Amino acid sequence: MENVILTIHLILALLLIGIVLLQRSEGGGLGMGGGGGGGGGVMTGRQAANALSKLTWIFAVAFIGTSITLTVLSARAASTASVVDTAAPDTTAPAAPVAPVLPNLSLPALPSDAPATPPPAN
Repeated sequence: MENVILTIHLILALLLIGIVLLQRSEGGGLGMGGGGGGGGGVMTGRQAANALSKLTWIFAVAFIGTSITLTVLSARAASTASVVDTAAPDTTAPAAPVAPVLPNLSLPALPSDAPATPPPAN
């Protein structure tokens, strides 16, 4: 059910984008720009604008309706418990801390006859 409504929602979004791009804006628009004189067209510019405006409203209302429907469906499907509530409480007593075992990083001992400072470089 949710997938069907989501598909309809996406189709409505694409249709809404297309209808908005077809409308004539102050800058000319994509679909309505360019001459309108003569030729016996079926619809005049004003009638086409009114039809596109009505289609925009229809698609917008349907888009908002599917948005609200998807919200309600996802809210019903969500669990009401918190993640913190679902975590099992730890009833065992913590164990005594164990000191970590570190590798022996001590430097090797120098022989007793080794000089304390390196010899000067020539």
